[in-house]
Amino acid sequence: MKRFLLNGTAVVFCVVWAFPVYWMVTTAFKPYGEILDTSPDFLPWPLSFGNFSSALNKPHFWDYLLNSLIVASSVVALSIVVAFLAATALTRFRFRGRRGFLLGVVFVQMIPQPALVIPLFLGMKNLDLLDNLAGLTLTYVAFVLPFTIWTLRGFMHGIPIELEEAAMVDGAGRATVIRRVLLPLVMPGLIATSVFAFITAWNDYIYAYVMMKDQANYTLPLWLVSFSSNTGTDYGGLIAGSTLFTLPVVIFFMVIQRRLVAGMTSGAVKG
Repeated sequence: MKRFLLNGTAVVFCVVWAFPVYWMVTTAFKPYGEILDTSPDFLPWPLSFGNFSSALNKPHFWDYLLNSLIVASSVVALSIVVAFLAATALTRFRFRGRRGFLLGVVFVQMIPQPALVIPLFLGMKNLDLLDNLAGLTLTYVAFVLPFTIWTLRGFMHGIPIELEEAAMVDGAGRATVIRRVLLPLVMPGLIATSVFAFITAWNDYIYAYVMMKDQANYTLPLWLVSFSSNTGTDYGGLIAGSTLFTLPVVIFFMVIQRRLVAGMTSGAVKG
């Protein structure tokens, strides 16, 4: 009975969490006239692709998609490399100021992102990085680094240092130990933090809106806003655009989820 109640509760939570996504996807396939219908249709038929045509024909969709992919992939690559090196240093070396650095990471993580809009805007302006994809990438990296460093530090703590010492006794250098021992064992942490970094960079609207003035440098969150104007809102195009907006995140997770499972079982060192 206890297991039945727990499983039933979990199913209820999953349904509540997944229903908005289901409703968004099904609504995207409804004709425009049925979207605002007061009698909801949970299984639309026949399927209509007019909303997707409206979204894809919106100007600059492919340009903004490319900008978002460039920014998100750059944030993932930079944050993972820096966070891995920082976590390795924090867990494998003893140096002055290590505790202070960890406290600083936690403190920065607690600061609300909207509170830093003006300071970051002024800083990027002084560095001449406004209206620039590189400046937007560095901004996102600054936000995701505290979380990625703290998370990878926890994964690194779970790896016995004796594995590295055994590899070095067998003649492996520091670079070989990192590549052949640490990286495979910490792969689940790298995958988890890369998902967080990708979603953070992909979904942000505030900083992209503040720092980007040239429409050629817009990202997809700014493109979604274009469906609303003073004359009204194109709900069909907006919902279809939102569905298209979520697809890269789903594809990214599907691509790396196998590596997440493989990383949990790889990296063994012969003793």
